[in-house]
Amino acid sequence: MDVESRQGSSKGDAMAAAAAAVSVDWRGRPCDPLKHGGMKAAVFVLGIQAFEMMAIAAVGNNLITYVFGEMHFPLSEAANIVTNFIGTVFLLSLLGGFLSDSYLGSFWTMLIFGFIELSGFILLAVQAHLPQLRPPLCDMMSATAGQQACEQASGLKAGIFFAALYLVALGSGCLKPNIIAHGADQFRRGGGGGDARRLSSYFNAAYFSFCVGELVALTVLVWVQTCSGMDVGFGVSAAAMAIGLLSLVAGIAFYRNKPPHGSIFTPIAKVFVAAVSKRKQVCPSTASVKAIATVTVHDISVNTTDICHISKIRFLDKACVKAPDSPGGSSAAGKAESPWRLCTPAEVEQVKLLLCVVPILACTIVFNTILAQLQTFSVQQGSAMDTRLAASGFHVPPASLQAIPYVMLVALVPAYEAAFVPAMRRVTGVATGITPLQRIGVGLFAVTFSMVAAALVEARRRHAAAGGRLLSIFWIAPQFLVFGLSEMFTAVGLIEFFYKQSLDGMQAFLTSMTYCSYSFGFYLSSVLVSLVNRITSSSAAGNGGWLANNDLNKDRLDLFYWLLAALSILNFFNYLFWARWYSKSVETVQVVGVGSGGGEQQDDKDTPEC
Repeated sequence: MDVESRQGSSKGDAMAAAAAAVSVDWRGRPCDPLKHGGMKAAVFVLGIQAFEMMAIAAVGNNLITYVFGEMHFPLSEAANIVTNFIGTVFLLSLLGGFLSDSYLGSFWTMLIFGFIELSGFILLAVQAHLPQLRPPLCDMMSATAGQQACEQASGLKAGIFFAALYLVALGSGCLKPNIIAHGADQFRRGGGGGDARRLSSYFNAAYFSFCVGELVALTVLVWVQTCSGMDVGFGVSAAAMAIGLLSLVAGIAFYRNKPPHGSIFTPIAKVFVAAVSKRKQVCPSTASVKAIATVTVHDISVNTTDICHISKIRFLDKACVKAPDSPGGSSAAGKAESPWRLCTPAEVEQVKLLLCVVPILACTIVFNTILAQLQTFSVQQGSAMDTRLAASGFHVPPASLQAIPYVMLVALVPAYEAAFVPAMRRVTGVATGITPLQRIGVGLFAVTFSMVAAALVEARRRHAAAGGRLLSIFWIAPQFLVFGLSEMFTAVGLIEFFYKQSLDGMQAFLTSMTYCSYSFGFYLSSVLVSLVNRITSSSAAGNGGWLANNDLNKDRLDLFYWLLAALSILNFFNYLFWARWYSKSVETVQVVGVGSGGGEQQDDKDTPEC
């Protein structure tokens, strides 16, 4: 059975495919390699990365204090509001990636949704400033102790709060994947080891700017919220967002912009439709598909990553099989087969690749469920401890403890790039030191110890509280430190891995898929809290379960942390299985890239892994 190689396709089709991969400046003209792209352009993107993260982190990481203390939602419900909000931010990244790749382009997507996010911050600041838009002042801890219950936000007050919150979620969600993708688009993906190193260095630089934004948010901005009020804190977040947008616009003359390619789902749908319509055909041989994929890349000559052949999901290979009555690729009537019945091998392999990376993505969900605890229960855990700084009268805001890992990472990320990567490169021969899959695995293993530390400290804190003593808030620092270290490996490795798997025109959407892991992790946290309360309430005498009270001295947060530690180690072994499965399923069949000068370059083993 022959396979359609598209060797007979018109020259215009190849030219159109090549044109689609051309980057343009802000006026729509082809880019000049000497004027556009590179780190001089990416630095403006790193600016909005830092300031947007500064704005959203200051809100998200201390949001539970506002929801519980000023909007008067019960503690478990407040924790779920926070996790649902953050989960929605990351879920909406799919919308941002789709709009960018399909219709708007990454720059305009960032600009439009950046202003939407800014409007949400302003509305939050207005509500926090006007007493008539909030419930009457009330001490929730006193109400928990048996005094009159506090009035919970409802009606118009709750409506304004959730409207503002989800304007922020919509803007930030659609912004995040495009920040990463637009910055990475300033570098060439299809070259040799030097290009791979520069792209990997950009991802490390992006994470460094993320850490700087988080650090400023969790120290300066959270301190402003604590000392000057949430209205001033939300206002400062709005100002930071405005500065980030100015940074984005300032670099407009230097950007390499990838034009949108139309709906990214259409080629995916074509592969499934073609495969189903030819389900009775015999699958082409592996050798045939690999040979044809190479020919396709030579014919189109686009600047893209290596084409990978997937040995799994071979049913989809039928999408590039010629119909029996179509000798030479044409029907009996002399017409070429419809694109909905005959796809290129490159299109088929890309769809198979998307399906193969889903298990890798799923293995990071538990990792982000642990992150959800550090932004919710660990903040409340710190509130129940001695927040004084030594013998001074200064009190450490509990939310600021999340800055501890970022203080370490601001120094550790440059050290990783300057020392660890060159050292590992000499050992492994890989341009980036270790592969993205190995980097993810290191982080998934290490994060288990974050929950082990959290469980041990919480047990000690409860024991001290039972004796009338308050444990120092700095006891919970190790859980944040360990998580920060593991995040440096997992988060950066995941984004780099997904970006390198995508063909031109799908970078933002593939990057947005990594944020789905955050979304599902935070949603899973909400489900786990509710599920744990339901299961443990039947055996708990006189309470609603491990996490059902508004008083951590009555809850069993330590047991919940042990549960997460067990889930994390099981998840690590699950990841090892799928990473091995992926590595055995995918192989490179094309190592040709097109340089800026139009010459072909032989890629080495340091280029993006497939």
